[in-house]
Amino acid sequence: MHVVSYALFLVALFQCRFLAFAILDPIDFLALQSIRKSLHDLPGSNFLASWDFTSDPCNFAGVYCASDKVVALNLGDPRAGSPGLTGRIDSAIGKLSALAELSIVPGRIYGSLPESISQLKGLRFLAISRNFISGNIPVTLGRLRRLKTLDLSYNQLTGGIPRSIGTMPELTNVILCHNHLSGSVPPFLSHVLTRLDLKHNALSGSLAPYSLPPSLQSLSLSWNRLTGPVDKLLSRLNHLNYLDLSLNQFTGPIPGRLFSFPITNLQLERNSFSGPVQPTEQVTIPTVDLSHNRLSGHISPMLSTVQNLYLNNNYFTGQVPASFVDRLLSARIRILYLQHNYLTGIEISPTAEIPLRSSLCLQYNCMVPPVQTACPLKAGKMKTRPTSQCKG
Repeated sequence: MHVVSYALFLVALFQCRFLAFAILDPIDFLALQSIRKSLHDLPGSNFLASWDFTSDPCNFAGVYCASDKVVALNLGDPRAGSPGLTGRIDSAIGKLSALAELSIVPGRIYGSLPESISQLKGLRFLAISRNFISGNIPVTLGRLRRLKTLDLSYNQLTGGIPRSIGTMPELTNVILCHNHLSGSVPPFLSHVLTRLDLKHNALSGSLAPYSLPPSLQSLSLSWNRLTGPVDKLLSRLNHLNYLDLSLNQFTGPIPGRLFSFPITNLQLERNSFSGPVQPTEQVTIPTVDLSHNRLSGHISPMLSTVQNLYLNNNYFTGQVPASFVDRLLSARIRILYLQHNYLTGIEISPTAEIPLRSSLCLQYNCMVPPVQTACPLKAGKMKTRPTSQCKG
């Protein structure tokens, strides 16, 4: 009796497995076959070993189904250090009409991004980073009106960022850093965009005052060729907690109210910002780097509450406020770099002991540094500016 029951159980189990296999939409089944043929495991990876089409594709590694459709495709072993996959992304990807999530782990995927991805009207998450994707970003990606995250970072993409990308209404994260993208930054219209990372490209042109939404919390545009003033734009982005515009050619003033935003790291170094720096209140940003610009005027005492402050290689003049000295000697300032300016004095005793965990550099100003401190090698060996540069 038990043997018969067990036999019936096995038959039922087989039927269930067969039905589960048969339930997958045939179009999705064929699409997965095409995708599999174009991909291969890198040495050390066996991710695709489970893709045996004599069994239920919904049980394949990285394949997730709902009803008879594939809704998520996470290609590659997500564990850190796994070798990843190689090959191309087959255009059949566009046949997975219910796909909401597509990701590929770091590896050696090459070739262009198939335009057929634009057919995935329900796609919410697209992440293919740290591979070798080349060519242009398809203009038709703008048809993905429900997309929330677009991450194509660390690839070999060229051409411009299509303006259609900026019109996608539900975007929250756009990460296109470390590519070879050129042209201008398009306006982004999404009212829920919180992260925009375009660093390490070859983008140029200026940013209009209303080209980015005030919902942004993280903005990274460093290592590009962007120009023009950004004071009106930045004044609107009052939810920022991270801002990096370094290594560009931005000009004009730095808005004072920027220093009152909830930013934890402010990187504006190596641009052409000019004029005085006038925070509207005591600055609580832990790290502020304004070095290598054309900033001028007196150093505001409002900056003395910054833990790591880089003001070197500018045109600041006058005395260093006493509040800086007090905080430096009590080790509340960790880094204070003031070298290569036109400062004329600082009230600090020659016998004062700078705490070991604090760094002060004063050389190459219009004064003899009253204390000898270790400066970065890039500061050079000259202690003071030539008198001829300090007149008037």
